[in-house]
Amino acid sequence: MDKLKIATAQFENKNGDKEYNLGVIEQMAAKAAAEGVQAIAFHECSITAYTFARHLSREQMLDIAELIPDGPSIRKLTEIATRHNIAILAGLFEKDESDNLYKAYVCVDKTGLKAKYRKLHPFINPHLLPGDQYVVFDLYGWKCGILICYDNNVIENVRATALLGADIIFMPHVTMCTPSTRPGAGFVDPALWHNRENDSTSLRMEFDGLKGRSWLMKWLPARAYDNGVYVVFSNPIGMDDDQLKNGCSMVIDPFGDVIAECRKLDNDFAVATLTPEKLEQAGGFRYRKARRPDLYRDVIGQDHQSEQKVVWL
Repeated sequence: MDKLKIATAQFENKNGDKEYNLGVIEQMAAKAAAEGVQAIAFHECSITAYTFARHLSREQMLDIAELIPDGPSIRKLTEIATRHNIAILAGLFEKDESDNLYKAYVCVDKTGLKAKYRKLHPFINPHLLPGDQYVVFDLYGWKCGILICYDNNVIENVRATALLGADIIFMPHVTMCTPSTRPGAGFVDPALWHNRENDSTSLRMEFDGLKGRSWLMKWLPARAYDNGVYVVFSNPIGMDDDQLKNGCSMVIDPFGDVIAECRKLDNDFAVATLTPEKLEQAGGFRYRKARRPDLYRDVIGQDHQSEQKVVWL
């Protein structure tokens, strides 16, 4: 494999305004391509926005959802990818021919749709169905997987994707700055966002504390380190419906080190160069080879009643 130059982005999306959101995606993709970036990743539901969907009826969800790959947003993404010669990863709500609803994330390039993934653990709207398979695909000679937000908190999903051959796992999110049972969690006051030009320090303290980045750093680097993979984390910044999000989109290498991160209190993208050598140098590569599935195959695979408690992360 050759080196891969990749970007992860953050931006403030608008509820249900696909034209606006796709416009921002094109602006950022164009700028990244001008810097030699080969692929750029955006957050969960970056085309449609996310949190506002908790209020939508089934009919409203069907109205905003699209067929993949024949819907207008995928066609537009492909046009953008072709115009700027860059692969683009972005998310939206999907409906199939039977009007089943899913949370989807796609990768497109100038050839069209490269991959589509359906979130395994959706919960923002009761009409969403869970996906039922992992996805690993080729991008510039690299094997890539996708896991959306909550999917990454179930550690078996990350290990399974790595065992299926993924060198890179794209992890689009809409997370942080929401209440939880964990200590220090909670909403961040939107007034801080609107006053950020006058007082960036107070906002940064909230964004980087236990409501935000400090919590993320408890577990996200471990996903990369334990599995010996690159992680591309994308998250919105600014208002997502009535909730403030803190961005900090980042790329983490197989050693668990952050090698690129968005730090602006604004729309931004960060660029990292991925080198294949790290994949075998990292401890996770050795740990996977040292596994003893005979000891825990039945333990991990035992039947159980799946319970997904709807709690903000």
